[in-house]
Amino acid sequence: MAEEGKADGQLFQLLSSLLQEVEALTNKEEVELRSKIEALGLEVTKVPSKSAQQLDELEIAKELDKLSEKLDDVDEMISSAMAADPQVQTLLRGTADVWMPVITATAEERRNFTAPVEDDSSVWKGTNSS
Repeated sequence: MAEEGKADGQLFQLLSSLLQEVEALTNKEEVELRSKIEALGLEVTKVPSKSAQQLDELEIAKELDKLSEKLDDVDEMISSAMAADPQVQTLLRGTADVWMPVITATAEERRNFTAPVEDDSSVWKGTNSS
């Protein structure tokens, strides 16, 4: 379970970094998209209350499906940003192997994700424009 939290954290850190790069390239602040990414990150990493921990499998599946719908909204926003700006399109295509599987995964597929063992934070050194 801790590995899932680490993977989620890495994903939202990546999305935030990508958004910063998009903003730097376009000289336009994406307030709405940043807000939605942050809200989704909080929702995904939120620790359930004690009563929620006793959900049965069907209820858990329903909750995961709700989160999947929220991720679909992020996918739609990314798609519209890609259509509007070639630089965004290039940046997102170059990193799609990292974020696209999470956004397009079903609840069942998302349960089967595992976090990478090594720390890959050095991958972004020199590419972050902030």
